[in-house]
Amino acid sequence: MPGIEPAPPRNPVAPSDTTGILHPDEQAKHRSLARLPAGPKVDRFVEWYWAVRWDLRGRPPYRAEVLSYPSVNLTFERTTSGTGGFVNGVCTTKFVRELSGAGEVFGVRFRAGGFGAFTGLDVGSFRDSVVDLIDVMPDADGLADRVLDAPTDERRRTIVEDFLTDRPAADDPTYLLVLRIIDAMAKDPDLTRVDQITDRFDVPVRTLQRMFRRYVGAGPKWVLRRYRLQDGAELLARGRTEDLATLAAELGYFDQAHFSREFTAEVGMAPLEYAKNSLRSRNEVTAKVISTGS
Repeated sequence: MPGIEPAPPRNPVAPSDTTGILHPDEQAKHRSLARLPAGPKVDRFVEWYWAVRWDLRGRPPYRAEVLSYPSVNLTFERTTSGTGGFVNGVCTTKFVRELSGAGEVFGVRFRAGGFGAFTGLDVGSFRDSVVDLIDVMPDADGLADRVLDAPTDERRRTIVEDFLTDRPAADDPTYLLVLRIIDAMAKDPDLTRVDQITDRFDVPVRTLQRMFRRYVGAGPKWVLRRYRLQDGAELLARGRTEDLATLAAELGYFDQAHFSREFTAEVGMAPLEYAKNSLRSRNEVTAKVISTGS
């Protein structure tokens, strides 16, 4: 596709970034989270690596909730429910994972559209699904064992990157366009409608929809709403409660009622209730830190 600009840089790795993580302070009390950057040989497809570990032995299970990004994740898991490698398609509803006993997950977060470009697969075919890695990438036999046997996250990253670089992917101009569109959706809060995207990038709406199904796994309207909903949840978790009508307008909703309905449907509680729960958890964490340091 002539005239396509280079892909935007990947998002920086920020372990402290809680965007998409629901009840972030409460969740942090039940598991650890680390992130590692992708190497230059794979970062046109891979956003970053992440590792979650928990030890709740002797404690009740915990339901970790996330408003997932429009990204496919490879996960290598050792948990009470099973061990292995998996392909996690884009999750268009609230993602809920029950953590119990002791366990760990090492994940590879692909850039939005990256897994489809890397594999050549129609990512929409496993939206809202978790599939065995071998079913999607048959040459990955034994990869999960090698990753999970590695002693450090850095070594795990190396094993994954060696595997990925042994499977070269062709240049794909359409993927570069998808990346540019996704980057604009994520970073420009004024983009709230699909027609704004089609106008800015001069792409017919049907073409845009086909591209997003094939590469991203979900439609452009959903991706826009998910980014804005993530923005809203993050702001509420950090104390933005003074004017919900203004917040709703900033996020592109017709009015506060529309925002509240969608937020409640996706998150499971009303915006102000979510904000109050987040404040309570944050105060508990602060009090614990002060008590420990005194």
